[in-house]
Amino acid sequence: MQSSPKNRFHRRTWLAAAGYWTGGLAAGCRFSHAGPPRVDKVWGRRGISPGRLQRPRAIAIDDHQELYIVDITGRIQVFDRDGRLLRYWRTPAIERGKPVGLAIGLGRRLLVADTHYHRLLVYTHRGKLLKSRTIGGTEGTGPGEFGFVTDSVQTSDGCLYVGEYGQNDRIQKFDPKGAVVTQWGGHGGGVGQFRRPQSLKLGPDGHLWVADACNHRIQIFDIDYEPARLVSVWGTPGPNPGELQFPYDFAFDGRGHIFVCEFGNQRIQQFTLSGEPVSVWGTPGRAPGQLSRPWGIVVDPSLRFYVLDTYNHRVQRLRL
Repeated sequence: MQSSPKNRFHRRTWLAAAGYWTGGLAAGCRFSHAGPPRVDKVWGRRGISPGRLQRPRAIAIDDHQELYIVDITGRIQVFDRDGRLLRYWRTPAIERGKPVGLAIGLGRRLLVADTHYHRLLVYTHRGKLLKSRTIGGTEGTGPGEFGFVTDSVQTSDGCLYVGEYGQNDRIQKFDPKGAVVTQWGGHGGGVGQFRRPQSLKLGPDGHLWVADACNHRIQIFDIDYEPARLVSVWGTPGPNPGELQFPYDFAFDGRGHIFVCEFGNQRIQQFTLSGEPVSVWGTPGRAPGQLSRPWGIVVDPSLRFYVLDTYNHRVQRLRL
């Protein structure tokens, strides 16, 4: 079931101070873009005052195209697509650590992986904490308990899938009332195991896609089964095109591609949904188009990607 991305490219390379784009054709794949992505907006400045960012760690976009960003101060700030601050609030406590995951649930609710408090917080889009909807809060390995919560995703029937690392390295499923349904995973490098399942998303195929960050790969599960069944695994560790180094997040373009944000390689890679490499964007640095330890990526309906350029304390918007 394991497959390795192919690293043979018919290369076309664009180089500039702002970064690089290595576009090409994986075998049997048609390259769909005529040129490099254009950085059409860069916003954010380091700081703790409203509207500024301090090492932002997670990003989500809702169906109103508002961007939710959490940083290491424990603030959740909401911006429009041009970086204008709309509102903000703080999570209840940050002494033990800060959230590392955000997702949009049903009814435009914001799901916050309150990582070091072993729980999933649920907010309205206006920032009201729905305490009765909190999942977890107890550290442990039993059903409904958590190690360090990373991310979550909610399906159309209201069920929640929550990832965690540390003691467990697993995914737990909860029903709409918050009761545990099933779990799977376990710490390790075998298929179906995890080393920090950092990002969870539903793919266009209806499967659950997981960025298995410290195994440097993507795992895909069929959640029509209890527990979920592994469908595919792809990704190998390394710095070359088609390889991955700490993939922390990813986004789908709705056109048969996935864009993977690599914390380790400090770049964005484009793959087909079967894991065939297509193109690479970004180099380490501070100029527009360069990245420093990026944590997150989302896409809007206009195919503009928003990259959380974490150690540069900013967001870069790319148009393909």
